[in-house]
Amino acid sequence: MTKRVVSTLAAGLLAASFLTACSTDSTGGGDGRLVMGFAQVGAESGWRTANTKSVQDAAKSAGVTLKFSDAQQKQENQIKAIRSFIQQRVDVIAFSPVVESGWDTVLKEAKNAKIPVVLTDRAIDSKDTSLYRTFLGSDFVEEGKKAGEWLVGEYKGKNEPVNIVELQGTTGSAPANDRRSGFADVIKGDPKFKVVASQTGDFTRAKGKEVMQAFLKSQPDIDVLYAHNDDMALGAIQAIEEAGKKPGTDIKVISVDGIKDAFQAMADGKINVLVECNPLLGDQLMELAKKVAKGETVPTRVKVTEGVFTQDQAAAALPSRSY
Repeated sequence: MTKRVVSTLAAGLLAASFLTACSTDSTGGGDGRLVMGFAQVGAESGWRTANTKSVQDAAKSAGVTLKFSDAQQKQENQIKAIRSFIQQRVDVIAFSPVVESGWDTVLKEAKNAKIPVVLTDRAIDSKDTSLYRTFLGSDFVEEGKKAGEWLVGEYKGKNEPVNIVELQGTTGSAPANDRRSGFADVIKGDPKFKVVASQTGDFTRAKGKEVMQAFLKSQPDIDVLYAHNDDMALGAIQAIEEAGKKPGTDIKVISVDGIKDAFQAMADGKINVLVECNPLLGDQLMELAKKVAKGETVPTRVKVTEGVFTQDQAAAALPSRSY
């Protein structure tokens, strides 16, 4: 009997510790404040760090109680966090999916619990769109197309082959899938453009450097690097320089995100073009969360405004970059 009591107490303590670890604010909604459970991908990049800070700061400003979970780039951790939010009866669940597939079961649980879900930054591929109320973020396909359009313009009128290496984002993630397809769609019309190597760098600087080192060894002639995010591009730039080549000159560099470090690299001539992906979604997310919690109608997709920056714009834009 004593063993059974001890076992029960231990299980209870374990469950309590998990719920506490998932939350940055465990005060609950007893004070009438909106309670949001937010399951973040992780902290794999400067962009993601800025995105997290934007959400946390906006929650404080909007008077929203935020329960925050870092999934460390693992889908199973996000699913556990979402189930924890359901058990805690939060008012709204928001998350940026690690990958596109495999969400139907847990989101049906949220739907059955009558907790609305908002997707941020990354979409999912579920056919059941009733599982979430809205998506807030960028058009990753359009970002890929913008990268491809710059490349086509850069080599307009030239007939020599252009060998491209591609650093993809996390395998199966929406930005990796969409940025790749958007880019490919634009360059496919001109046979001089050829992607000679393409591999995931997991959106991290260290992996970007590692994969670029392998590209440089396996590909004798690289003209262009297309990186799905700035951290991978910055890691790749280190590899290019260590190989005795000049990034931005010997190998043109195209990147996506627009973090401050990348703008500095562009001002230094090491990146040729940046396609912006805005991480500062916090204020819009809080506004949407309050509306869906009240049952108000919201658009099924809310886009953020973004631009394309080239080397001649880098120095002027650098001081205003906040992430």
